[in-house]
Amino acid sequence: MADAPRRNHSSASPFEPIYGYSRAVRVGNRIDVGGCAPIEADGSSTVGDAGVQAARCLTIVGEALEALGGSFADVVRTRMYITDPADADLVGRAHGSAFKNVRPASTMLVVPALIRPEWKVEIEAEAILEK
Repeated sequence: MADAPRRNHSSASPFEPIYGYSRAVRVGNRIDVGGCAPIEADGSSTVGDAGVQAARCLTIVGEALEALGGSFADVVRTRMYITDPADADLVGRAHGSAFKNVRPASTMLVVPALIRPEWKVEIEAEAILEK
């Protein structure tokens, strides 16, 4: 992979340029999508319960994958970070809706907080493309 070109993808997150990261990076046939929080295109937080927020996170994941030549079908691993264990089912069902036929290896973790107090979930993904 040392000879493979690196492609970075940015999203609407206001934190990317300040904190020095990309939404996703592709090197060779691998795409890593960093933690996607429920942020709307205008930079505001997604309003709604953890399921609605998870759906928004997964939309951002999907957009990043697509921008770098991948799709949900290429995802081999996801991680979901939630702030309240009571939200596990809502977040899990949103994840299941996106990945029901792919079924990547996955982890859901309860964390004390995310960067913004209104965020209930953040999701990251790893994909390997056959191309």
